[in-house]
Amino acid sequence: MTAKMKRREFITLLGGAVTAWPTVSRAQQPVRMRRLVVLMSTGEDDPQDATRLAAFERALHELGWAVGRNLSIDYRWAAGDPDTLRKYATELRVLAPDAIVASGTQAFTAAQQTTRTVPIVFVNIVDPVSSGFVSSLAQPGGNATGFLMFEYATSAKWVELLKQIAPGVMRAAVLRDIGAASGSGQLGAIQSAASQLGLEIRPLGMRDASEIEHGISDFARGSNGGLIVTASVPARVHLKLIIGLADQYRLPAVYFGRVAVDAGGLISYGPSTIDSFRFAAGYVDRILKGEKPSVLPVQAPTKYELVIHLKTAKALGLEVPPTLLARADEVIE
Repeated sequence: MTAKMKRREFITLLGGAVTAWPTVSRAQQPVRMRRLVVLMSTGEDDPQDATRLAAFERALHELGWAVGRNLSIDYRWAAGDPDTLRKYATELRVLAPDAIVASGTQAFTAAQQTTRTVPIVFVNIVDPVSSGFVSSLAQPGGNATGFLMFEYATSAKWVELLKQIAPGVMRAAVLRDIGAASGSGQLGAIQSAASQLGLEIRPLGMRDASEIEHGISDFARGSNGGLIVTASVPARVHLKLIIGLADQYRLPAVYFGRVAVDAGGLISYGPSTIDSFRFAAGYVDRILKGEKPSVLPVQAPTKYELVIHLKTAKALGLEVPPTLLARADEVIE
């Protein structure tokens, strides 16, 4: 090969290399990291939340989001303390997330009071329209959308289940969060169903452990009593105490979700909250890819679970009707 040919080949190769360099450079551009903040109204030791959040992260991963590669997640736990939630909410200005997931009314309220621009996906909220969180379920408007915990008609089901599993119950104490708008809605549905079944209703507050202990112990002085534990952050935070008091005073109790039966409660009926977190991951994905929460409809649960704890029923001297057992999604022996 002559020197002239070698020189020509070298120039050709050099030109090809120069042409390729921008392509290689583009391929090595760092992946944009998106930031997500998850505000939890409950405590970090809540056993069901670990399962929920595992399903949430798994769903995000299936949609192409990997923590540490293109997504970072900051978790904040309030354990039912509004002051803690407000403190975490103020951190949002510093964290500057691309989106927020808020679990529970307290967490969502704290987030929305902090920002009206950052997209928020909520879960475990009962009535976002009456609470003024969204304009409508079909067209939320604003910066928030999400998934309902359940509809008020579910509360009436708790009354029916209490009479079915403990027919002798004539009085029911209803543990509710007096400070939550959804607490009044749940109580109204319960009272309407109770009047049709001849059941006397006594509302009890859940502001703290002392109020719960005093309320249940005072109610238990009467006979033929039972408990209905409505869905709220205080109910989750004080769940072990409530179950313990129900056992101590031998009160048949119906709970808002299976987390209570897993912890030894008698019977529960409520939505699959794991599904809610899984679906929330889908909304986070769509928002991070450019869709607006204002046009993503608020969705109601599609799957409800009836769970019964036979050992607890036996301890209370209750014989669970075969028809109720047949309807149960799970029976814990």
